[in-house]
Amino acid sequence: MRKTSVGLGLLVAGIAAAFAMDAWKAKPVIADDDDARITIRDDCDPTDPGWDPTGGCTLREGDVSFGEFNGELDSPLAAAVIGHQAWRNDPSYLKIETGDAVRVRNRGGRTHTFTEVKDFGGGRVPPLNEGLIMADECATATNIVPGAGVKLSGLSAGNHRFQCCIHPWMRAIVKVKSED
Repeated sequence: MRKTSVGLGLLVAGIAAAFAMDAWKAKPVIADDDDARITIRDDCDPTDPGWDPTGGCTLREGDVSFGEFNGELDSPLAAAVIGHQAWRNDPSYLKIETGDAVRVRNRGGRTHTFTEVKDFGGGRVPPLNEGLIMADECATATNIVPGAGVKLSGLSAGNHRFQCCIHPWMRAIVKVKSED
C-alpha cells in the first residue's frame, strides 16, 4: 500500500510540474463577446464619513479612507496627479476582435466614467486633476454610478483609449484586432 501511495503522489506531482512548466508559455487570450469585460474598481471605506460630502461610498466593505485616498493623489516625483491604486480599471489592457462587444461594470463604491479619449489627459474634477489638462471628451462624459455599466460595441480595428474623467489615472486600452 505504501508503494502505491508514494507512486500516486509522484504521478500527481509530475502532472502538476508539467502544468506549471507550460504556464509560462501562456499567450494572451483574445476575448470573445461572452467574456470581454472590464471592471471599474475602487475600495472606499463606507464607514468613513469623509466620503459623504462627495457622494458617499456604496460598498459593503472597503478599506480606503478619504484621508488615505487624498494622501495618494500627489507624488513628490511628479508634477501631476498620481492617484490611489485601488481606483483602477481591471484589466487595464484588453484585446478583442472586430465585431466583439465589451461590457464595462462599476463594481466600486464611487461614481466613475469610462470615456473614450483621443489622448489620455486630465478629468473634470479640479482637485483630482492638478497639473493636468482636461481631455476634451471629459466635458461631456457620462457618469457610471456604482453597480451600473455600459456596453461598448462597434469599435474599429486599432487601439482605443478609455479613462475615468473623474479619476484620470484610471485608464484602459482596448486593442481591437481584425478577424483573421
